Amino acid sequence: MPADLAVIGLGPYGLPLAQAAVAAGIPTIGYATGPEAGSLSPAELRRMHAAGFRPGTDPAQLGRVRTAVICAPTPRGADGGLDLGQVEAATRALAQQLRPHTTVILESPVLPGTTEDFLRPLLEEGSGLRAGRDFHLAYSPSRVDPGNRDHVPASTPKVIGGLTPTCTESAAAFYGRLTDKVVRARGLREAETVQLLETNFRHVNIALVNEMAVLCHELGVDLWDVIRCAETKPFGFQAFRPGPGVGGHGVPQDLTGHATRTLRMVELAQQVNSRMPRYVVQRAATLLNEHGKSARGARVLLLGVTYKPDLADLQGTPAQEIAIRLMELGAAVSYHDPFVASWNVLDRPVPRADSLYETAADADLTILLQQHRTYDLQGLSVKAQLLLDTRGATPTGAAHRL
Repeated sequence: MPADLAVIGLGPYGLPLAQAAVAAGIPTIGYATGPEAGSLSPAELRRMHAAGFRPGTDPAQLGRVRTAVICAPTPRGADGGLDLGQVEAATRALAQQLRPHTTVILESPVLPGTTEDFLRPLLEEGSGLRAGRDFHLAYSPSRVDPGNRDHVPASTPKVIGGLTPTCTESAAAFYGRLTDKVVRARGLREAETVQLLETNFRHVNIALVNEMAVLCHELGVDLWDVIRCAETKPFGFQAFRPGPGVGGHGVPQDLTGHATRTLRMVELAQQVNSRMPRYVVQRAATLLNEHGKSARGARVLLLGVTYKPDLADLQGTPAQEIAIRLMELGAAVSYHDPFVASWNVLDRPVPRADSLYETAADADLTILLQQHRTYDLQGLSVKAQLLLDTRGATPTGAAHRL
């Protein structure tokens, strides 16, 4: 049976879209753009295949669909900007197969203007077709929140912006099969800027609460109690919580080299958030010193090394830098994570703790970096010699909180 949809890029953005499409009864094929790692479990992938999802590597299949959505990742490049390499490869592959009346949608995180100024020429040159006349072109910011069971695609509104009003309506018709609400932006750049605002909103607010964590520690104030009280305000406040750093696939974008001015708030937020792994290590060394131990030779156990709870995704995890800095201080680092069977730092394997409680009891310091549901934090706080909780997850008074 021919497919209605091609999802190009089977990573953190593409796989969840394909999963939602298959669940909605849309015949879907997947086309990988590189060595991608999605956030779906093996069981979820098996259910997708059973429902008819067909991943493949033959570009010819891209010419037999009505809708093609490009979901290639855009990681931070060497120059600090977004790397569009996989988006370009996906676009070129599609352009060679593009047929008239196809709806092409970009979901990858990009800067405003990318769809029209970067994708459109590639598609038109490769296909000989004209966007807005022979095929539809639109942008829709990905709103994937891996592991979130409350906000699923069907209940999450989708923003759509097209090259022309007809392009917008064609994309809206597709997304209307997946979600209860479609929001139409004025155009491509407005939709792209929605993604810019949403991503930077997260990073800026995390940076604010991370700075508050450092300040409250210096003042002897319980930040977690402050947040608990503040979030009772029914207006003008949204609770964010500090952590050891910011990971994941949503790269903050400050428009460096792209516009006449940068987003100074975002640039500052990046600086604050990038300092958090160093701050965690400083707190760890101070705690060890306060208990008569040196970081050199100390046995340190890291709990939860993924960037997000209950996911086997290490993209941008702050645990990497924390482990490196601890090793540079001479600490013997091990880790435990039910979702990560093996973990390398500086091309060297980090010892994995098989018995969590025994290792925590033996370690000079245990650092909770990620709050997986499987962790019994009450029991852990009893077993560990010294516990640094970077997530505020342990019972009050049971650990040293960030």
